[in-house]
Amino acid sequence: MLMIRPNFDTLYDALLNRDPAYDGRAFVGVASTGIFCRLTCPARKPKRENCTFYETVSECFDAGFRPCKRCKPTAPEASADPVIRTLVAELERRPGYRWGEPDLRRMGFDPSTVRRTFKRHFGMTFLEMARQRRLQEGFSALAEGGKVIEAQISAGFESPSAFRDAFAKILGQAPGAFSSNPLLKADWVSSPLGPMIAIADQSQLHLLEFLDRKALPTEVKKLQRNASGSLGFGRTEITDQIQEELTGFFDGNRGAFETPLALHGTPFTRDVWRELIKIPAGSIRSYSDVAKALGRPEAVRAVARANGANQIAVVIPCHRVMGADGSLTGYGGGLWRKQKLIELERGYRAGAV
Repeated sequence: MLMIRPNFDTLYDALLNRDPAYDGRAFVGVASTGIFCRLTCPARKPKRENCTFYETVSECFDAGFRPCKRCKPTAPEASADPVIRTLVAELERRPGYRWGEPDLRRMGFDPSTVRRTFKRHFGMTFLEMARQRRLQEGFSALAEGGKVIEAQISAGFESPSAFRDAFAKILGQAPGAFSSNPLLKADWVSSPLGPMIAIADQSQLHLLEFLDRKALPTEVKKLQRNASGSLGFGRTEITDQIQEELTGFFDGNRGAFETPLALHGTPFTRDVWRELIKIPAGSIRSYSDVAKALGRPEAVRAVARANGANQIAVVIPCHRVMGADGSLTGYGGGLWRKQKLIELERGYRAGAV
């Protein structure tokens, strides 16, 4: 997430004009393609609503984007170190290959040195970068209607069981358990705070969670049961809408969301979530504040449980609720994300955006 000047309009103009002054200083992630580029990329320019700007390559990877094969956005940082230059080139050549430390040793590299060097340049290790690329390749193949075996090959997994295990850790069940003609569709959604999974039908968003949320597998299984097994891979207009709105939110241009939501919970839980939606961006409430607003001042603990059960992150802003003493308290997506969201929203004023 680009937290300093230049602003969005300046960077978008630089992208349109392929301004070399910004080469390496900022990168653009394109929601419609899942690719990130240098601002001087010769490819056709994306619509502004599909663009999010980042300061580093690491942020682009964390948001779920893949590097462009035309402008090679990793090259400026990689060129400074022969180890990185070689391995990034290999990763771009074989994005689905299952890399391991023995591969690094065979190429004459010390794994610990590679780990430190990539961490310093990109904020992640080479093996983490390679694994993320493989999973993205597989998920993209499934979302585009590919068969499980095709997605397995795209993701570079040598065996179906390894591919199923990887997806089971993320979504709680193997790819083969998903419907080929689904009512609910799951797809990868990018954000500056890391990749997210969105599950939607043709009219509502049912789930939006960060990929590493521990409760994600359980939440996906619950939706699978509620949909009578009709959950699969792919995008809907709702998925595109929430991606566009998230881009605007993280760019500081949109403080509220309009995507229709499907709320799965008890009547009280749904009431809590609706109350959370009323909290303006940039504002903070305590659990007791929410309980009082509901006319249930004694239900502070129940409010906290409902807050923790939220499965539509950011849009239902449970991150805007803190402890009575101002402490961050728990957040399913990680306290560091809660802090980042609060910092981002300081730029908003109630009703201004």
